[in-house]
Amino acid sequence: MTQPVEPPIVPPPPPAGTSIDLSGAGGEVAPILERALEGREVTVEEGARLFEASGGELLPLIAVADRLRGEVVGGRVTYVVNRNINFTNVCVKHCGFCAFSRGHTAGEGYFLPQEEVVRRALEAREMGATEVCVQAGLPPGLDGMFYVDLVRSIKQAAPDLHIHACSPEEVLYGSQLAGLNIVDYLTALKEAGLGSLPGTSAEILVDEVRDVISPGRITTAQWIEVVSTAHRLGIPTTSTIMYGHLETARHKALHLDVLRTVQKNSVQKDSVQKDSAQKDSGRITEFVPLGFIFDEAPMFAKKRLPGLRQGPSGIETMKMYAISRIMLHGHIPNIQVSWVKEGPKLAQVGLMAGANDLGGTLINESISTSAGSKHGQLMTPAAFRAMAREMGRVPAERATDYRILRTFDDPANDPVDPLERVEDQGIFGSYGDLIAEERFRFRDFYQGGEQRRDI
Repeated sequence: MTQPVEPPIVPPPPPAGTSIDLSGAGGEVAPILERALEGREVTVEEGARLFEASGGELLPLIAVADRLRGEVVGGRVTYVVNRNINFTNVCVKHCGFCAFSRGHTAGEGYFLPQEEVVRRALEAREMGATEVCVQAGLPPGLDGMFYVDLVRSIKQAAPDLHIHACSPEEVLYGSQLAGLNIVDYLTALKEAGLGSLPGTSAEILVDEVRDVISPGRITTAQWIEVVSTAHRLGIPTTSTIMYGHLETARHKALHLDVLRTVQKNSVQKDSVQKDSAQKDSGRITEFVPLGFIFDEAPMFAKKRLPGLRQGPSGIETMKMYAISRIMLHGHIPNIQVSWVKEGPKLAQVGLMAGANDLGGTLINESISTSAGSKHGQLMTPAAFRAMAREMGRVPAERATDYRILRTFDDPANDPVDPLERVEDQGIFGSYGDLIAEERFRFRDFYQGGEQRRDI
């Protein structure tokens, strides 16, 4: 079983209703924090200055973020029981940060047939999951409607499971292969049973950085188009950032401003649609900062990029959580920590820096572990509840859209979750298992440059 983590040694933030001492923040940072507490929007320039905070500026910064968190979500810490299904690691792109992908001729390339993806989804439901997150590489030879067919198969087998699937990059890829525009492709996905879109493939939404770390990948404008179109069609999305590599303080602030603007536009259009009795639009439900895992990343291992950092430091991680809360305040209500990227201890401390969500149990998380993360694969609900309680917060299980499913006020009444009853959590498999499994070889799927129709 996963062991509860140790409580952090961090001074607690001031309780709601008390003043925050901003004297240590200095002449530049203090006025920015004061305006944030007043509910005023922090500009890109101000956000960049906050990302440069150091020394005595740090504790006031974190305290302000925690105050804003309390105003929005109170003392509740949420999590979702879900499973990641990364159905292939074969990808036509060659992003410098990705250690997960393989070329189509690689011996470690795998592809899960549709029936195996469905089997894993059903197994997740039996383990108490309410969501499956389905993302993968972009394999060659794929039928353009593959993603639509896959979503439909999962939904038909497990109608009660929320399908959180198809990154903006996958939507763009599938639509191009199918010869459809983004609107029609997303409509087909929604009709097939797609519940929400992961806001991944974002990295840094500044093209001058994207062109270096992931040349040829989805552009900032294309990412915005896919996400905004999903919102117009009533499909909610999440949002992410990958940081700790080549980006600057200003790049991070610009990224947050892009997300804030997308959300503003979606909410504004939602209001217009409601006034005209049309269908409600979707919107961004959460923001998830993801630290760069450098260990196995090609752009680190091959030392091609001068100035590349080895992921974010602990303080940089805390600043990211705090400034995200401050810049997105009033727009995106939920900030999620990444126990996979940062480990459970640092993720737990992030709950004091503006974050309020612990993410998912992530049965089978493969992308981070392939990059060298030591914390992937699975976190049990009991461990999540322990993490929240050590912070003096109330744990709650949520749905993908943040509806509260169960609140756990009293530890004595905690259930024994299905995942806690699994004696050998290794039965779910790992990335190492997948790349070694002969029955899932991509070379058997990809024959003569075309997809085998029987898989």
